[in-house]
Amino acid sequence: MLGQMQSQPLLISTLIVHAERHHASGEIVSRRVEGDIHRSNWGQIAVRSRKVANALNGLNLAFSDRVATLAWNGYRHLELYFGVSGTGHVLHTLNPRLHPDQLTWIVNHAEDKVVCFDMTFLPLVKAVAAKCPTVKHWIALCDADKLPADSGLPGLQSYEAWIGGQPDTYHWPTFDENSASSMCYTSGTTGNPKAALYSHRSTILHAFTAALPDALSLSARDSVLPVVPMFHVNAWGLPYSAAATGCKLVFPGPAMDGKSIYELLESEKVSMAAGVPTVWQMLLGHLQANNLKFSTLKSTVIGGSACPPAMMKAFNDQYGVAVIHAWGMTEMSPLGTVCSLKNAQLALPAEEQHKVLLKQGRAVYGVDMKIVDDAGDELPWDGKRYGDLLVRGPWIIASYFKGEGGDPLRYDAQGQGWFPTGDVATIDPDGFMQITDRSKDVIKSGGEWISSIDVENIAMAHPAVAMAACVGMHHPKWDERPIVVVVKKPGAEVTREELLAFFEGKTAKWQIPDDVVFVDAIPLGATGKMQKMTLRQQLKDYVLPGI
Repeated sequence: MLGQMQSQPLLISTLIVHAERHHASGEIVSRRVEGDIHRSNWGQIAVRSRKVANALNGLNLAFSDRVATLAWNGYRHLELYFGVSGTGHVLHTLNPRLHPDQLTWIVNHAEDKVVCFDMTFLPLVKAVAAKCPTVKHWIALCDADKLPADSGLPGLQSYEAWIGGQPDTYHWPTFDENSASSMCYTSGTTGNPKAALYSHRSTILHAFTAALPDALSLSARDSVLPVVPMFHVNAWGLPYSAAATGCKLVFPGPAMDGKSIYELLESEKVSMAAGVPTVWQMLLGHLQANNLKFSTLKSTVIGGSACPPAMMKAFNDQYGVAVIHAWGMTEMSPLGTVCSLKNAQLALPAEEQHKVLLKQGRAVYGVDMKIVDDAGDELPWDGKRYGDLLVRGPWIIASYFKGEGGDPLRYDAQGQGWFPTGDVATIDPDGFMQITDRSKDVIKSGGEWISSIDVENIAMAHPAVAMAACVGMHHPKWDERPIVVVVKKPGAEVTREELLAFFEGKTAKWQIPDDVVFVDAIPLGATGKMQKMTLRQQLKDYVLPGI
């Protein structure tokens, strides 16, 4: 016997319909490429999304054709989120921080038909356009009078002219909720990147869970600033959850420095912000250098890479801002775990609570996870045993676009497919997961594992250290030994000996790095993560002391 409920497919268009109908006056504030502050609301976003839909229909695209964006966080990008997917086309967010050759490969692999780009990226677009034969339409996200006289792009249109003459009425089509809605390519540390192809159903389910109190805890009372780019896993799904809840959105545009972010946080009374640790490091540096405080910011979601304990402590103790530690992947849409305390843990001493909050957290509803040994056998949740982290759920990929890389899943005895995250982790009896390393970054010394993340966290706690990366170096006796590569804070001084002494008493003696290498910068990838492979290449001639 079937239930007798109404049948309505879970489609992204329903989010913008809801936002307009119930939260039309909810603010959308954007710092534009032009430098000014633009003000809109959910009602206006909905109207302009329908204009985008009409404009796209005028291009005679086929169902599921890809429409790419090369853009910062802003209101026009938000309109494309709904206008593209709502019509049954696939929103493909391109990462402008990639090398032109890699960007060209991605556009061609995705077979993008349209590319909408911010004028900031015109030089990048001009560098790749001639090599992208599938793209038939180039659209600059600007007013008509901002188009250059000679862009070098035949038929280039301005976004405002493209949608300006379109009707503001549109009937969103109904189709299978499992249809593709958007796609995002991995940052690919080896070989060509692969694409996660999200569905309308997976996106809506992810939006529901992300908004829950034990996840990102969004409501119509919040003012949210996504520093995480809209080209990086759909800004962690925040635009969709924001439409579902009607919260205020504040977009930083291209101004990602600490000063600009702080100005928006204060002027727009932001209550929650989200981004990767490297961005928050700049923000904290600006606050500390100028003796500033937050007046409305209550919490910040930090993901993308592990949040250094020193950063979490600074946010909480100095500025009264709670850090929500989260973890996920492009292949997971991306949310997997969020670290929020359980009821029983509220009675713990502050120091014990802090230890829990440093973990990546517990699985949100919709995500199942386990850790396994080399034989694939599940390991106990004791907080001590660590193994390969596997996940499964309705917004976790089953395969990559075009079948790249073959079947990525690992199957258990019951035939259930689990996605291998590439992370090594522990899970404690309360279900709190902690990443100890990426499988490719684990340092094996004398048959024992050393967590590079633990070493980095200790180094980052030193007041003179701005950034630290721990990598393993070949050792004839121990196989590998750790060294820590350090960027000093401007004007700060610390010697090799002082930093190594700082590790004493904070970790086992055999886990203390053998050396410190000071550098001007640590290479970062397109999403702000440290590129340890590149770092190892830069250190290819390095030899451990005493060898």
